[in-house]
Amino acid sequence: MGIKSDDEKQTYTVDEAIVTMGFGKFQLCVLAYAGMGWISEAMEMMLLSFVGPAVQSLWHLSPNQESLITSVVFAGMLVGAYSWGIVSDNFGRRKGFLITAIVTSAAGLLSAFAPNYYLLLFFRCLVGLGLGGGPVLASWFLEFIPAPNRGFWMVIFQTFWTVGTILEAGIAWLVMPRLGWRWLLGLSAFPSSLLLLLYSVTPESPRYLCLKGRTAEARHVLEKIAKINGTKLPSGNLVSDWEHELQNKSLLSSSSNEDDTTPTEMERDEDSISEAKEMKSEDSTSTLANSNMGGITALLMLLSPELIKSTLLLWLVFFGNAFSYYGLVLLTTELNNGQNKCVSNELQSGKSRDINYGDVFITSFAEFPGLLLAAAVVDRLGRKLSMSSMFFCCCIFLVPLLFQQPKGLTTGLLFGARICITVTFTVVYVYAPEIYPTSVRTTGVGVASSIGRIGGMVCPLVAVALVHGCHQTAALILFELVILLSGISVLFFPFETMGRGLSDSLSSSKLINT
Repeated sequence: MGIKSDDEKQTYTVDEAIVTMGFGKFQLCVLAYAGMGWISEAMEMMLLSFVGPAVQSLWHLSPNQESLITSVVFAGMLVGAYSWGIVSDNFGRRKGFLITAIVTSAAGLLSAFAPNYYLLLFFRCLVGLGLGGGPVLASWFLEFIPAPNRGFWMVIFQTFWTVGTILEAGIAWLVMPRLGWRWLLGLSAFPSSLLLLLYSVTPESPRYLCLKGRTAEARHVLEKIAKINGTKLPSGNLVSDWEHELQNKSLLSSSSNEDDTTPTEMERDEDSISEAKEMKSEDSTSTLANSNMGGITALLMLLSPELIKSTLLLWLVFFGNAFSYYGLVLLTTELNNGQNKCVSNELQSGKSRDINYGDVFITSFAEFPGLLLAAAVVDRLGRKLSMSSMFFCCCIFLVPLLFQQPKGLTTGLLFGARICITVTFTVVYVYAPEIYPTSVRTTGVGVASSIGRIGGMVCPLVAVALVHGCHQTAALILFELVILLSGISVLFFPFETMGRGLSDSLSSSKLINT
C-alpha cells in the first residue's frame, strides 16, 4: 500500500477555501446577479404605494379594498418564502431562484393587463408568491463570501434594495402622471426577466453541494472561483464541516496519548479509531438525511432546543421590521397627501387622493445613509447592538409625529425614521442566515421572512386604515410599540455572529456558537 503525500493528508472546508481565495471578480458577478433579484423585489414592493391610490379612484374602491391590494402580495410572499426555502434546501439554490424569477416576471407582466379588481388581486398575489424567493438569493450570495468581511458585503448586497426603491419612485414620478399605473406595473416586471436570461451562467453553492455529498462538483465550483479571482485553492482534499470536526477530534485525541502508550493502550486506541469510523459513517448518513428533509422536519429542526430561542426571537424581529418598514413607506404617501391633514373615509371614497411623488422620492434616498451607517457598524459594533440601537432611535424620530407637524418637518422625521429602519432591516438579513446551519439555512431565513410578510400584510389593514379613519395618533402609537418590542427582542438573541464561520450542521453550529 502506497504512502500518502502531505497534500493528500491535508484537508480544507468550503469556508477555508473561500477565505483563502478572498473576495474577487467571481463574487462581484454573483453580487450583480443576486442584486438584480433584490432590485426586482424592491420595485415590486415600492409600487404598492402608488398602485393602490390609482386604482382606488378608477374602480371606486373602499379603503379596505385598496389595502387588500397590498395585503395579497404579502400573503403570497408568506407562502412563497417558506416554500422556496424548502425547495432551495432540498434541490439547490439555483432551482429555488429560477422558479421564483419565472413566477414573478410572468405574474408582474400579467397584472399590468388586469381588466378588473379581482384579477389584479390574483396576479399580485402570484407576484408575492414569486417575491418570497428573495431569501434564497440572499443565502446563495452569503455562501460565497469570506467570513472576515461577510457583514460588509451583505450590506452592499442590501444596497440593491435601495436602488430598487429609488428607481421605482423615480419611474412612478415620470410614468404615473403621463401613462398611468399599468405602464408602471409592466416596467417593474423587467428586472426579474433579466434573472431568467442570465440563469444559465449561475453556479450552485459549493457549500450546498458539499452538504449533499457532491464534493467533486463543489470542488469544480471552487476551482472556477479560484481561476476567475486569479488565486489558488488550499492544498489537500475538500471535506465537509462535519468531516473536518471528526478529524480535529481524532487528532486531539491521538496527540494527547501519543507520548505514553503501552501495547494494551494501543489496542484500545485501535478500537477507538474503529469506533470513530463507525461514528463518521453514521454521522454522514444523518447529515445527508437532514439535507433532504421535508417541510415539517425542517420546521421542527428550527424549533429544536438548539435553535428555538434564536428562531422565535428572529420571527419577532422580522415581523417588527416589515411592519415598520412598509408602514413608513405607506405613511409617506398618507401623511403627505397634498393637504397634510386628515381626510375621512367618506370623503376619500370615490375621490382621487393626491400623491406627492417628490416626497416619496426624497424619503427613499434615506436608505443610502442608512446603508452607509449599517456598513460602518455591522462589523464593528456587531449585529445585535447595531439593530437594537437603531430600533430605539427610530422610536425617537416618530414621537413628534404623534402630534400634527408641518409638512417639511413630517418629511424630515420620516426621513430619519427610514434611515434607522433601513439599518435594522439590512443587519437582520445579515444575521439571520448566519445563525442557521446550511441544511436549513434558506428554510430558516424563508420562514422568518414569511413571518415578516405577515407584518407587512397586517400593516396596511391596521395601521394605514387607522390613518384613513383619522386616527393618526393611534396608528403611530402602534408603530412605536412594535418597534420598541423589536428592539428589546434583539437584546435577547443568544449569541453574536460577527466574525464567526458558517456551520453545516447543528453539531458544528453548537461548536461555533459556544
